[in-house]
Amino acid sequence: MIEDGKIFIGASRNPDDSINKPEYLDLKFGNRHGLVTGATGTGKTVTLQVLAEGFSRAGVPVFAADIKGDLSGIAAKGEPKDFLTKRAEQIGFADYEFDQFPVIFWDLFGEKGHRVRTTIAEMGPLLLARLMDASEPQEGVINIAFKIADQGGLPLLDLKDFSSLLNYMGENASQLSNQYGLISKASVGSIQRALLVLEQQGAEHFFGEPALKITDIMRTSNNGYGQISVLAADKLMMNPRLYATFLLWLLSELFEELPEVGDPEKPKLVFFFDEAHLLFNDAPKVLTERVEQVVRLIRSKGVGVYFVTQNPLDVPETVLAQLGNRAQHALRAYSPREQKAVRTAADTFRANPAFDCATVITNLGTGEALVSTLEAKGAPSIVERTLIRPPSGRVGPVTDDERRQIIDRSPVLGVYDEDVDRESAFELLAARAKKAADAEAAKRAQEEASQQQGNTTSGWTLPGFGGGNDDDNQGRGQSRGRTSGYQRETVVEAAMKSVARTVATQVGRALVRGILGSLKR
Repeated sequence: MIEDGKIFIGASRNPDDSINKPEYLDLKFGNRHGLVTGATGTGKTVTLQVLAEGFSRAGVPVFAADIKGDLSGIAAKGEPKDFLTKRAEQIGFADYEFDQFPVIFWDLFGEKGHRVRTTIAEMGPLLLARLMDASEPQEGVINIAFKIADQGGLPLLDLKDFSSLLNYMGENASQLSNQYGLISKASVGSIQRALLVLEQQGAEHFFGEPALKITDIMRTSNNGYGQISVLAADKLMMNPRLYATFLLWLLSELFEELPEVGDPEKPKLVFFFDEAHLLFNDAPKVLTERVEQVVRLIRSKGVGVYFVTQNPLDVPETVLAQLGNRAQHALRAYSPREQKAVRTAADTFRANPAFDCATVITNLGTGEALVSTLEAKGAPSIVERTLIRPPSGRVGPVTDDERRQIIDRSPVLGVYDEDVDRESAFELLAARAKKAADAEAAKRAQEEASQQQGNTTSGWTLPGFGGGNDDDNQGRGQSRGRTSGYQRETVVEAAMKSVARTVATQVGRALVRGILGSLKR
């Protein structure tokens, strides 16, 4: 039942429950994106695992988030179990064999995999504002901060870099507002408080260096299998906005870095976006529009994006229209919204005259799905009621010892596991502040020395022509001292004037940002 150039998904059934035919996903349409939906407990994770195994076996690298920990079992060889062998027999899968797949474990917190990071600069203002749930005025201030950093040669690598830049903007809000537009101290303060919240939620683990290289999630193993990158997301899901923003950043990086390849014979990478509703919940319109653009355009770079979620209504219609390969597991239809979701799911399939989609969706069993994939010329196939094939890897998580052994054999061992804190905005601003303070102290000392030298005289004087003990002259001198208007600059002010001069002379060095605000290299 396994064919070259195709991924075997399962076998469709006739209305009398007899086996109809095998169902495949054609690799040359694997970059046309996909959708796996269904209620909790209906078998979405197993379907995701089957697809990931199929792509890996075909030499296609895979990136997937592991929300519950179950997907980690793909790294271990499957074990004979009654429900697996029974399903293989049901669908006539005589070629069924157990296998294990090359896996790289990743974790933003570095506990269940290699640390994965990016820098503030690479994330860009749009995604950072989304992560912070920034208001429109706050988003404007964030954009100005990135412009100052990009133009002024101030690398924003981690949260302390961004915080130090915000301190500068708050201290010099009036001066900078004349150049960049209104910078409200209240908005700056709100952003600084939001940074503290992000830090408490663990975002400081995400920002820093070494930043993840896209090439490290696009590897193939020695046996020709595509490496499967599994992101441990059980702890990450405690901060859903960080989870969604991270995956969106990764998608943006793929879009910006990969070259155009048209429609290859098989994808260059397949990206599974689990809990996809978190990406679109309360997202501003501009972000949704740009996600739609990325999904539409990244296909030509050989990347397939597969959204996994409970309800098809979780994905905007504009994005839903781009998803050609679909597996719809059972949905409940008790509430009006659930009933609408069933109708929406049924209407997106190419109808099968043998059954009513809306009725079947509510009656599907566990591990059963309505499947439609792209076939000749990219047209969707007629939807079929399909029993999903059993996976070859383990169904269920690996143990902690097994995970550690896999990490210790990883091809990226030692590359991302230690923090690197090179000179960046925080250090540069501190150095400039110190230099300005030292220069100001030297200038002050010179002025005081000159003043002291002028007040010390020898020889005779004439009345009214000045002198060290002339009360009238001393009074005028004190008056001049009081009314000269001289005020010593603060360290921050002196440093920031230096920064402003640097910005003014380096406008031509401004960095270029892409569709979602991430840096173009």
